[in-house]
Amino acid sequence: MKNMSKNILVTGGTGFIGSHLCRYYLEKKQRVICVDNLSTGRRENIADMKKNPNFRFIQHDIAKPLDVSEKIDRIFNFACPASPPRYQKDPVFTFKTSVIGSLNMLELAQKNNARILQASTSEVYGDPLVHPQPESYWGNVNPIGVRSCYDEGKRAAETLFFDYFRKYGTDIRVIRIFNTYGPNMDPDDGRVVSNFITQALHNEDLTIYGDGSQTRSFQYIDDLVEGILKMIENENDFPGPVNLGNPDEFSVKELAEKIIQMLPESKSKIVYRDLPKDDPRQRKPDITLAKEQLNWEPKVKLEEGLKKTIDYFREILKQRNPKAKL
Repeated sequence: MKNMSKNILVTGGTGFIGSHLCRYYLEKKQRVICVDNLSTGRRENIADMKKNPNFRFIQHDIAKPLDVSEKIDRIFNFACPASPPRYQKDPVFTFKTSVIGSLNMLELAQKNNARILQASTSEVYGDPLVHPQPESYWGNVNPIGVRSCYDEGKRAAETLFFDYFRKYGTDIRVIRIFNTYGPNMDPDDGRVVSNFITQALHNEDLTIYGDGSQTRSFQYIDDLVEGILKMIENENDFPGPVNLGNPDEFSVKELAEKIIQMLPESKSKIVYRDLPKDDPRQRKPDITLAKEQLNWEPKVKLEEGLKKTIDYFREILKQRNPKAKL
């Protein structure tokens, strides 16, 4: 982006990824409008930004139309519950956020002639029959399962984005985010990294669902933000979709063992529970397209990212309970 100041709108801006984007653009002296209904976002993630005169927070549900007085230049659509416990809590709300929310943001982009980036997800691949997953793979998704409010909601949102691109020429960018972790995560969001770290810090047993052989690829937040920025500013008319994830693949059991190893003072052990319905058996991005189109690939190794995340969680949990030994 050139030096001239732009108006950046981030939906889901108090959330894990959205708050990192808000902070990045404020540091670049851009004007940031953070939109969030606070259903899963955290005010703490933007508390320090509220003092910045270039920052404005709007509490709003994007399933309802949004109008702002400023001319918007960039829209990042990150509004949607993203962890299984959160998005399954109110599946109708989740689906409306993905689909109607995307429609409203596309209309806002049209009105402002703005470039808009959609945060899609590796969940569009479902429980994949192709490994690793390239963008050309159409997926293996249960359309009526307990996860489909999120999986099919994100797939439908991609449909809307590409229909607006073809019909109206809307300037779109679509990314498919694979498992991401790091500071600003909610310790209680129910994702596997936050679950394991929080349990280990509290000397609770680490809960693995299934036998732990299911695999995931864990990407540190700094790598993802770099990929997002390269995607939104790519000028070669590449709309995506593009996978943004770390192709280093680990089993869930390996992740649990690594976190226990990194916290030698923890008394936690590993326990096993039944695997949730439709939980993917394996997940690994093919990032060939990201390398070719964006010159992007992740750099942060798992242990390095986990150390920073553990330090962040320890501080957050201490603030919540100063008497706790963490």
